[in-house]
Amino acid sequence: MPPIEADFPETELPDAQSRLIAAAVREALARRRMSRQALADAARISISTLEKALSGRRPFTLATTLRLEEALGLPLRIPIAAPPVASVDKARHAPEEFGSYTREAVAFLEGRYLTLRPSFGQAGAIFAYRTEIAWHTESARLIFREAERLDAPFAQSGTVSVPNQSGQIYLVTNFQGQYRLAVLGRPTIQGEMFGILTTLFSGRGTQLTPAATPLALVPERGALADGAQYGRITAGMACEPAYRQILTRVREDMFAVFPGCEG
Repeated sequence: MPPIEADFPETELPDAQSRLIAAAVREALARRRMSRQALADAARISISTLEKALSGRRPFTLATTLRLEEALGLPLRIPIAAPPVASVDKARHAPEEFGSYTREAVAFLEGRYLTLRPSFGQAGAIFAYRTEIAWHTESARLIFREAERLDAPFAQSGTVSVPNQSGQIYLVTNFQGQYRLAVLGRPTIQGEMFGILTTLFSGRGTQLTPAATPLALVPERGALADGAQYGRITAGMACEPAYRQILTRVREDMFAVFPGCEG
């Protein structure tokens, strides 16, 4: 098989993005108990190239990153446009279209969250995965990235919008004009966020169908983190009652409403 570098440009990624990718790769290796040599073989790159990129001695290239994404089944790139040249003061504020917030004002949102929604693939089941929220210095905004998904190729990443007027938090994915949007209420005293997800799911054949569903994000800390489980959660599993109780709060506590829908 010809090297991917022959098919894709040898574009070096920005240092900040390379650091984020290196951290994501190291975490994936640790969680899968996978050696760097095994990953290099699976991605069809040299171990020297991988070692240098992970250690920061050279930036990741687009071609190398694409290979690693294919080998790991994880999205490693967060599509963020380069910020305009600005003063130090302006660089501390998110762009106006995302709420003009400062890092200090939204630092309480940074962290890892157990994310719950109803399963699209199995009636009555719950789909559980992780959402990571962090500040992206280069673009001066919060970004999010999903992990621990059964359907890893469909894991999302994007920008966090925190406007003052609505009092809501938005997780926005925009891929070539195709949007996916989560609308969440401000965190509770325990740091939980509840709301709604609007997305597309695969229907019959190749058909994509619009879908809206309750969504809950719970900080990965404390007692819940000790027993956190990811994937498709079904009746009979130890974590299912607690997960269902959390997800039920979206409707019962009126964090989101679904007019005309039963239940």
